[in-house]
Amino acid sequence: MTTIGFVRHGVTAWNKEGRSQGNSDIPLDEEGIQMAEFVATRLADEQWDVIYSSPLLRAKKTAEIIAERKPAIELVLDNRLRETGGGQIEGTTMSERIEKWGESWRELDLDQEPHEEVVARGMAFIEDLKRKHPGQKVLVVSHGSFIGKVIRTLVPKKELNDKIGNTSVTLVKLQETENYCELYNCMTHLQKV
Repeated sequence: MTTIGFVRHGVTAWNKEGRSQGNSDIPLDEEGIQMAEFVATRLADEQWDVIYSSPLLRAKKTAEIIAERKPAIELVLDNRLRETGGGQIEGTTMSERIEKWGESWRELDLDQEPHEEVVARGMAFIEDLKRKHPGQKVLVVSHGSFIGKVIRTLVPKKELNDKIGNTSVTLVKLQETENYCELYNCMTHLQKV
């Protein structure tokens, strides 16, 4: 049974401003780097076999900070782990979207990546992971929208409605019949601060 530990990247300036990031390559801010250090400390004493990460700066830096504590394991960048493409809304806040496109902006075609495409690339990644790492523990550092969509696909019967928090850890055990979510959106490593 392969176990996946999903980790969302640390916080960015755009997160704090409520700006849609999508595939915009926004770096971690100082607090985001500190958050990544906290999750790295949490994971340091745990057994993991490999780390996969989105190549976008905010996820990649988070993964690199985790990997510094685990020098014996490989860090692999995979473009399929990038965030859901935001199209024209990238870089905008909710109020800016409403001002520009009106209250019904979600119903417009603003070149956002369709849900089905995000899930398809996410599940293709998961299938590759199962084939390459059977019975192993794999860390996957990615983005909130992407992680949420993949987890809800892997564990469809579980109520998972919370927004995925920055540097949260979610554990999913991939099983033959029904996947099991052992831990969801856990940020206890930040509560010690």
